[in-house]
Amino acid sequence: MQNNNILEKYFYNSPLYSMKWKQYFEVYLKIFGKFKKKKITFVEIGTAMGGSLFMWRKFFGNKARIIGVDLNPEAKKLQKFGFEIYIGDQAEDSFWKNFYKKIGKIDILLDDGGHTNIQQISTLYNSINHIKDGGLIITEDTHASYISKGFNNPSKFSFINYSKQIIDSIHKRSPSVNRPEDLFSKKIYSVSYYESIVVFEVNASKCNLNYIVHNKNKNINFIDYRHKGNFIKFNKYFSKYLNFFTKFKLYNYFVKKISGRNIFFKIINRNKTKKYFKSFK
Repeated sequence: MQNNNILEKYFYNSPLYSMKWKQYFEVYLKIFGKFKKKKITFVEIGTAMGGSLFMWRKFFGNKARIIGVDLNPEAKKLQKFGFEIYIGDQAEDSFWKNFYKKIGKIDILLDDGGHTNIQQISTLYNSINHIKDGGLIITEDTHASYISKGFNNPSKFSFINYSKQIIDSIHKRSPSVNRPEDLFSKKIYSVSYYESIVVFEVNASKCNLNYIVHNKNKNINFIDYRHKGNFIKFNKYFSKYLNFFTKFKLYNYFVKKISGRNIFFKIINRNKTKKYFKSFK
């Protein structure tokens, strides 16, 4: 048994049973370090027998408010150990509405619940507005998005596919794209992926602050070559026709109009790009 990670030590020494995937502890240590010994509110969905709650209390310290959520009424017994326990269905919007009305905003939400698409998506959606700036939503066991038995996946409605929409949302808030804001682009600053874990950093204060800056030097005769490869490709693929184009005064038209608009190269580059996508099985 390796106990190099302090969280693993707390896990193995918990007075009640718990089960975790081995690689999770390294991720926990990476993302939760800044919250240690702070006055935070931590919520774990899926308390089961309660062993992990002791781990979290030991790790975050006595200042932390540790709350458990479970569908099993038996979980209420954990209150005798000083934990706050709420019983409810994480797939129901009404549960989350009442939950946050009672406890207010939180710092960390760890979803280790039922792992179905609706449970994970409902939890994320209903919690975004109740996470403090700088806080986290962590969705665990996201490999369920690829399991058929019990989870009806892979599916276009899987949690992972939902999270990919959030990636799109974050990138589309760039001033260069100029798309309308939505719930996620306003609140989620970043998304991090690990094996079976997705971490959402919620920080509205860091969203929509992006703009171009220039240093003190002057921009003198700068030629942007980022996409000049298109013209090089034009000469490469059509050099044998250049005399024909020149004779009928079509060369400038092709170079300035067609290649400039990437008509040829959209097709060429798209086919080349498809090759890279085929590396995913």
